[in-house]
Amino acid sequence: MNDIRDLMLGGQTAPDALTREGPAIPLARPDRELDAHARKTLAQMEREIGLKYAAQNVSTWPYVAIALVCFAVFVATFPLAIMGVIPLWLGCAINSVFVAGGYVVSHEAMHSNLGREGTKARFWNELTGWIAAVPLILPFSMLKAMHLLHHQYTNDPIKDPDAIHAAPNVFMAVIKSWLNRQPGPIGTAARWRRHIGELGTPEAKAALKHTMAIQLVVLSFFFAMARSGYAIEVALLWWLPRHIGLSYIHAVLSWAPHQPHNGVGRYDSTAIIRHKLGHWGSLGIDFHLVHHLHPYIPVHACKAAYREMKPILEARGVDCSAH
Repeated sequence: MNDIRDLMLGGQTAPDALTREGPAIPLARPDRELDAHARKTLAQMEREIGLKYAAQNVSTWPYVAIALVCFAVFVATFPLAIMGVIPLWLGCAINSVFVAGGYVVSHEAMHSNLGREGTKARFWNELTGWIAAVPLILPFSMLKAMHLLHHQYTNDPIKDPDAIHAAPNVFMAVIKSWLNRQPGPIGTAARWRRHIGELGTPEAKAALKHTMAIQLVVLSFFFAMARSGYAIEVALLWWLPRHIGLSYIHAVLSWAPHQPHNGVGRYDSTAIIRHKLGHWGSLGIDFHLVHHLHPYIPVHACKAAYREMKPILEARGVDCSAH
């Protein structure tokens, strides 16, 4: 704290408010006026905090355990509903949660937070990523390729795959999410194919093949189940939960922390927000800025990391008034 005060106020005594919790106070010097030394020092301090909460320094095994348990339950809902053990509405609600939660768990694997390459834990990282993505009916390889592009080109209307979710309000974000899932030249599928073509890497081409194969297999299964008399079960246990979950992902996890989707700088491409669903209801998206600054921090550790980074972020001009 004292180091930050000195950097911002040139060694003068800073207001006590800087050390208290609460809304951000007006900065003595806007971020753009910080000299190179101050910027470098703040960046170093920020990185030290980030590394403290990096995946290798906090527990991440619960992600693997959650993925395995939820995958088993997700698969079991179909036979349980057919046998009348659980009602269809309950299976639909459970699987909708698994779609959204599965993305969050696979997201940690996208950043290799469950096992770095060359380590024994790498197997669990990849396994978790793939099985957690099953309810979305999308391969982990495609989700990873698109998400890493999002980090590289955040809010770029052409290069960011998530820019397609930009909307003036949350209601339109949900509507747009649904429209983007429809076939056509301007939907998500067409945009992802373009991004894969632009990447042109063997991994990107493999991701496209994985997507085509998985969706062909799933559609064939849906058709076979419908012909066997289980169309309602398939619709309510797999098809509808997928669309409910994707609407949540796009409106809560993508739209909310990035809107109005026009910031492209390191500290303004996303934000610290207070979501109406709360910290747990929004699956930790309220501290999304910390994730973009330091993707190696697991989502469950972003809140604690933010608490320590807050004075630094305020010094960089970030609006921290939400928390």
